[in-house]
Amino acid sequence: MKVNFDEIINRDAIGSYEKVDLNEIHYLANQEELNDAKQDEQKVLFLGIDLQNDFIEGGALGVPGSYEDVYSITRFIYRNLSKITSIAVSLDTHNMKQIFHPAWWVDPKGNHPDPLTIITVEDVELGKWKPLYKHEQSIQYVKGLEQQGQKQLCIWPFHCIEGTPGAALESQFSRMIHFHSIIRNTEVKKVVKGLDPLSEKYGIIEPEYSQDNQTDYGLLNFISEFDKVVVAGEAESHCVYESVKQLAEHFASNESFTNNIYVLKDGMSCIPGFEDETYDGWKQLSDKYGVKLVESSELIL
Repeated sequence: MKVNFDEIINRDAIGSYEKVDLNEIHYLANQEELNDAKQDEQKVLFLGIDLQNDFIEGGALGVPGSYEDVYSITRFIYRNLSKITSIAVSLDTHNMKQIFHPAWWVDPKGNHPDPLTIITVEDVELGKWKPLYKHEQSIQYVKGLEQQGQKQLCIWPFHCIEGTPGAALESQFSRMIHFHSIIRNTEVKKVVKGLDPLSEKYGIIEPEYSQDNQTDYGLLNFISEFDKVVVAGEAESHCVYESVKQLAEHFASNESFTNNIYVLKDGMSCIPGFEDETYDGWKQLSDKYGVKLVESSELIL
C-alpha cells in the first residue's frame, strides 16, 4: 500500500466527532491501484453494526471499550483492503417518541422512566407504567416481547436521533470504509434500522417483536451473495449478537454459509451487565451453526 494506515486514521480522534473530509479520502485513495471488487473470486462482506457516535465512549449510549474496538476494526479493514469485496453498515436511527425511549411512558405521577428501567407485563397491568401513545399496541408489544421474544422492554437513553451528530458514523471508521469504497470501486451499503416507533430493532434483519412481518428479505438476499461474512460493531451484547443470531437462523439450512460467519472478538464490546448471557449466546451460535469468534489479527481472508 502506498498510503499508510496513519494517513487515513487518527487514533486520537476516535470518538471525537471529527469532521470527515471525504475529498481528502478521495485524494488518498486515488494513489492506490487495487482491482475492482467485482473481480474478486472470493466474495467477502464486512458488516459493521451500529458504529455510530452515540455508541462510542462519551456518546449517549457509549459502550466501554469501543475506542479500542474501532481501532481494531479499522486496522483489520486496512490489512484486508484487497480481500474485502464489500462493506455494509447498519445505522441505528430513532426519533424521540419511540416505545423504548423515556418519552413514551409515565408513572401514575406523570414521571418518565429513567434510562435502563425495565418495563414488564406486570408493570403495565398494575399501572406502574402507562404508555402515552398507542396504548393498546404498546401493551401488546410488551406482552409479545416477553412471550415470543422472551425478553423484557428496556428503556434506553435517547440515542441515535435522526439527523443528530450522535446518529452519524464514527469519524475514523467512516474514513476507512469510504477509503475502501473508492479504491475497490464499490459503494458502502448503508442499512437504516430502528425507525418503527412500536418496536426495538437490535438485529439488522427484523425487530425483536412485531405484529407485522418486517423481515428485510432484500438485505438477506444481498448478504447471501457472499462467501464469507465478517461482523463487528456495537454493542456486542445487543445489536451485534442479535444480527449474527438472525443471520444464522435465516441461513440455518445452508451450513457452508453459517460456517463462514466470522465475528471479531476485539471489534465489539458488551453493555455492562450483559456479559454472561452474551457469552452463553455466542457459545450456542457456535455449537449450533458453526459461527466463529476470532481475533482480528488471527483471521486470514
